[in-house]
Amino acid sequence: MRILLETGRLTLRAVTEADTDDLLALDNDPAVTRFLNGGRPTTREEIRTGTLPRLLHDYPGLGTRGHWAAQERESGAFLGWFALRPLAEDSPAEVELGYRLRREAWGRGYATEGSRALIRKGFTDLGVLRVTAQTMTVNTKSRRVMEKCGLTFLRHFTEEWPEVIEGSEHGDVEYALTRAEWERAEGRGTTG
Repeated sequence: MRILLETGRLTLRAVTEADTDDLLALDNDPAVTRFLNGGRPTTREEIRTGTLPRLLHDYPGLGTRGHWAAQERESGAFLGWFALRPLAEDSPAEVELGYRLRREAWGRGYATEGSRALIRKGFTDLGVLRVTAQTMTVNTKSRRVMEKCGLTFLRHFTEEWPEVIEGSEHGDVEYALTRAEWERAEGRGTTG
């Protein structure tokens, strides 16, 4: 098991094909996917041919994967996954932060804990210069996680999506954090 990092309560490790059943359960909870696809069920085939290849992908510019399975350190229970995915395949300069956690893990600070650890890893070890994150405007809980991690609101925007889901009429929001901003907040000063 290739571990990317550990926090006080989490282990972020490489996703494997053995995670298929957990990923299927995660993506079949309508509360988990409500802001992604309106809570539509996902098939095992969609996990096998779409989700797994995306989560198993190594990014040359980052020198590692862009997605990691999240486990509770103490029990080893699968909680979901986190992403710090480069926007350009061959460059770590700008990455998108993401997370998808089982409903049982909500409200316990795991999303913030894992996201902060990934942001730190990106800025200190992976050459990241800017972290972005997007969500639906009405997804207030995810927006709060972004804010707790130091990302600030950049813009509101509207895109055409193949499926209209409840709340999509309010559009989406984008948040961001640069390495210089993070260093100032951490009291590190700018390193150039």
